[in-house]
Amino acid sequence: MSEVTRVLPVGARPADGAEVRAPRTGIFSNEDWWSVWIGLLVIVVAWALFASGSSLKWLAVAPAKWTTLAEAGLALAGHWPNYLALFAAFALLFGTALAVLGQSLARFLPSFLILFVASLLIFNVSAWTQASRYNLEAPLIALVLGLLVSNVFTLPEWFQSGLRVEFYIKLGIVLLGATLPLTLLFWAGPVAVGQATIVSLATFFTIFLTGKALGLDKRFAAVLGVGGAVCGVSAAIAAGGAVRARREQTSMAITLVVVWAIVMIFVLPLASRALGLSTAVAGAWIGTSEFADAAGIAAAQAYGDAARNAGGAIAGAPDAAVQAFTLMKVGGRDIWIGIWAFTLAWVATTRWNYEGGVEAKADAREIWARFPKFVIGFVLASALVTWIASHYSLADYRKIVTPDLVAPISTLRTWAFTFCFLSIGLTTRLRSLTATGWKPLLAFTAGVAVNIVIGYVLSVHVFAHYWNGLGG
Repeated sequence: MSEVTRVLPVGARPADGAEVRAPRTGIFSNEDWWSVWIGLLVIVVAWALFASGSSLKWLAVAPAKWTTLAEAGLALAGHWPNYLALFAAFALLFGTALAVLGQSLARFLPSFLILFVASLLIFNVSAWTQASRYNLEAPLIALVLGLLVSNVFTLPEWFQSGLRVEFYIKLGIVLLGATLPLTLLFWAGPVAVGQATIVSLATFFTIFLTGKALGLDKRFAAVLGVGGAVCGVSAAIAAGGAVRARREQTSMAITLVVVWAIVMIFVLPLASRALGLSTAVAGAWIGTSEFADAAGIAAAQAYGDAARNAGGAIAGAPDAAVQAFTLMKVGGRDIWIGIWAFTLAWVATTRWNYEGGVEAKADAREIWARFPKFVIGFVLASALVTWIASHYSLADYRKIVTPDLVAPISTLRTWAFTFCFLSIGLTTRLRSLTATGWKPLLAFTAGVAVNIVIGYVLSVHVFAHYWNGLGG
């Protein structure tokens, strides 16, 4: 690699053709590593409390379900110390990291306070008892609201300091690892893992090869492919960092993922009902074909609720839809985040590394520099919870570990994802996205089509016996 002369501030993006120094790689020198340390700190504290017979629930607060605005208001007022403590904890953790990275806390803290309050209001909307009926999940509301605000109003420059999109999503991915013990792979069984592998590979290569055929940059095509093959936003950002894609390319991939995730919330339950699928088979198909965890859970839950109210017209236990979705999506597809990040970091370095039209010699240091470090946090978090889960059966894990250890971490993860989605919306200009044209949409849609068809065949025909075994 050639010697370079200029370093960009943390979080800044180089202009096309700008010469910049490779990112700092010390363990406290970038947001990647800080997301690992913060995430692991949260998990260790949660584990220590759990081991002592307590829980992180008090701090990991989220609005309770409500029916009337009066109920929502009373719930907020009754838990204001919890929310104040949660804001202080997030501000301390993020603020410490950004201060070490040389960022201005005088600009970050006021901006983050506004982001936190907006996220709290969004959380309250998603806690409405009818929210699932209208698919009002907190991250999706955050994205739509952010897009509306950013494309109608001009936000002040200082407010951008709190919109740390990648920092929030990286922390969310580390916390996601705590909800994915490796033993879940064994509980899911070879069917879920095998089905996830087939779909992940087929979807990625369909999008990637279609994108290249349409003339898209291979890095852009790779980010689109991983976004469709795994779990959307998290995977797209991980892939973007691995291949050094441009920011607008990652933003376009995120937008397409979210758009199709919203579409599938409505399409998959309706199609499952029309095709007469059992709850477990429908949950597996949704887990194979959805593009975001929040959207997929909403779709699976909707089908389970439909079965509960259908008077036996839909086969299978209502809870089997969410169970099959979790095994398929969370236990199977989400694990591929780390696999794709490492693979693309290696491919981009050894096959796509050009300087002046000549392929440059790659070395292990460059692969390591490209590899998203927060994926290490994801794996470590998963390993820790795997060790904890190894002392429990699947039934006891769900009964004991999930409510007191995993659920509070999941709540904090949802907060981080909400911060991320709101920040994505607030920093995205739809006009700039339209400049990429129709080719990314066509490439991604080709992957969607393959994803749905293969997912249907595997769930409904090839592995139907296995999934129906979950349906009771």
